[in-house]
Amino acid sequence: MKITFYGHATFEVKLGDSTLLFDPFFTDNPLHDNFDLNSLNPDWILASHGHGDHVADIEAISKSSNAKLISNYEIVNWFDEKGVKGHPINHGGKYSFDFGTVKYVNAIHTSSMPDGANGGDPGGFVIWNADQCFYFAGDTALTRDMELIPMTCPKLDVAILPIGDNFTMGYEDAAIAAEFIKCDIIIGCHYDTFGYIKIDKSKAIEAFRAKNKTLLLPNIGETIEI
Repeated sequence: MKITFYGHATFEVKLGDSTLLFDPFFTDNPLHDNFDLNSLNPDWILASHGHGDHVADIEAISKSSNAKLISNYEIVNWFDEKGVKGHPINHGGKYSFDFGTVKYVNAIHTSSMPDGANGGDPGGFVIWNADQCFYFAGDTALTRDMELIPMTCPKLDVAILPIGDNFTMGYEDAAIAAEFIKCDIIIGCHYDTFGYIKIDKSKAIEAFRAKNKTLLLPNIGETIEI
C-alpha cells in the first residue's frame, strides 16, 4: 500500500491495482500552487463529508479520470446531478468492491455541500483487502465509537487521523484515538492549512510517542509505503 499526502485531508492510496483518492482539495488550497488536476488518475474518489475543503475538486477529477465516487447517500446524489456517478454507502454499512471492502464508520463533525445543500452525516472509511487494512477518519472529534473499529474490522496497519484542533480533534485527542482503534502507525492530516489549525509538530509527535505510537507527518507530495 502506497499513501501519498497532497495536503490538508487529501490522500492518494494505491491498494493493489487500484488507486483511491480521498477528499480532494487542491483548488483554493493555500498550500498548493497551480496543481495539475489532470495528473491524477484515480479509479475511485472517496468523500468523508460535504465541506468545500473536502469535495472541491471531485467533479473535475471524476470527469477527467472517469473515477466513481464513494460517499454517503446525500453526497452521491448531489454529485450525480453534476454528472458524477457513484456508489452510496451509509453508517455501519460495508460493501465489497474490486479493490477490497469499504466500511463507512461514524465521525463527529458537521456536513453541508458548498451550495448549502444537505451533506448528510459525516463519516470515515475503514478499507481492507486480503493483505492490509487502513482507516481514513475524515473530520472528527474523539469518539468512543472508534473502539468499535477493532471489534468489527481487521487489524489496522495504518490510520489517517485529523490532528489540527479547532475544527476537528487535536493531536492530544488523536493520540487517544490511536489507542481506541489499536493502531500503532498514524498519519496526521487536517493541520497547518489555515491559521486556525496550525500546530506544533514536535509536540504532536511527542504526544503520540508518549503512548508508544508513531505519528508520521509527510511533506506535501511525499509517499509513504506501508
